[in-house]
Amino acid sequence: TRVGTHLEITMTAQALATSPTQDELIQRARNMIPDLRELAATHANNRRISAEVIEKMNQAGFFRVLQPKRWGGYEMDPSVFAEIQIALAEGDVATAWIYGVVGVHPFQLALFDDRAARDVWQQNDATLIASTYMPTGRATPAEGGFRFSGKWKFSSGCEHCQWILLGGLVGDPADGDYRTFLLPSSDFQIDDTWHAMGLKGTGSQDIVVKDVFVPDYRVHNMADAYGGESPGNKVNSAWLYKLSFPLVFGRAVTNACIGGLQAMLDAFLDYGAKRVGTTGAKTANDPDAQLACAEALCALDEMKATLHRNYSVMFDYAKRGEETPLALRLQYKYQSAAVADRCIDIAAKLFRCVGGTFGRLYQDLLAARQHVSNQSQVSGRNFGSTLLGLDNNDSQI
Repeated sequence: TRVGTHLEITMTAQALATSPTQDELIQRARNMIPDLRELAATHANNRRISAEVIEKMNQAGFFRVLQPKRWGGYEMDPSVFAEIQIALAEGDVATAWIYGVVGVHPFQLALFDDRAARDVWQQNDATLIASTYMPTGRATPAEGGFRFSGKWKFSSGCEHCQWILLGGLVGDPADGDYRTFLLPSSDFQIDDTWHAMGLKGTGSQDIVVKDVFVPDYRVHNMADAYGGESPGNKVNSAWLYKLSFPLVFGRAVTNACIGGLQAMLDAFLDYGAKRVGTTGAKTANDPDAQLACAEALCALDEMKATLHRNYSVMFDYAKRGEETPLALRLQYKYQSAAVADRCIDIAAKLFRCVGGTFGRLYQDLLAARQHVSNQSQVSGRNFGSTLLGLDNNDSQI
């Protein structure tokens, strides 16, 4: 224990001495936009983000934003995380998607028993973690932990990660005992299956696990995460880790949509201002194009404002040691999920005005919409039902 404590104190001192400011981190992300735009097609063709881009993001400190200071992280607001992700998406939506998914995992690892964090970060606090939360794993209790097996789809960026978080059910699936299992790369196999319509560069491969042992301290009961009473809260006591896990994770898969729509608007304004269609008509004179530009800009402004307003309210509650009221949590989940639909609707109007241009960006937004956290009709119906006096049916909120 003495050695571990000394190590953590050393890490904290180094993190405090070297941590960049929030503005510096966001500017580093904005500085990557031109290069990412050049690389976006290559990433799509290769079906994965390059190791060089992952390393640049690591060196820039992006993956440390939500990581505890005691493990070399910056312990910053998720709003900073969002601004970084939005900026990266303006360059390449697939890169931003990877950042959102992989970059949010330090937040969850901070909720695990602290021995799990030691396993991942004690030797290298820049170690990255992948995930796929689909509850397709099956766990059988064993002495000191669980025997665990399964196959999962859609593990974005897994080829760049040394550990993984996998969703699974303990015992009879009908009991709904849903947990997250943390495994090292030696315990899982990557099945190269990612041939997708959009987000091609994310390398969201299948994961296979065949009867491995997972110690109980590397298992996170998701009921604890939803209830704000995780083992890690005892040592990671900062207000950041009191925020609702589903709301922090949900934004990590919608922020990229905002940046993707911004990228599409930027490209449209540059291209459309000079474009002359096959009939000789200028796009700049097209009333539908004009309206689509205005709508896109205002929608982006509103979605960003809502994002930061919602986080600000949650921050205030967390800093007071209080839970954000259920009514607000339901509203915020729906507003997060609705981002993908809204971005697609507006992107479609831009897309129609310039023929087949910007197809990759549009496809990325369509693919992003398919994530379970972006199914706005589900969270919207539940939220609306509570407004009508019915009970909340979302166990995650």
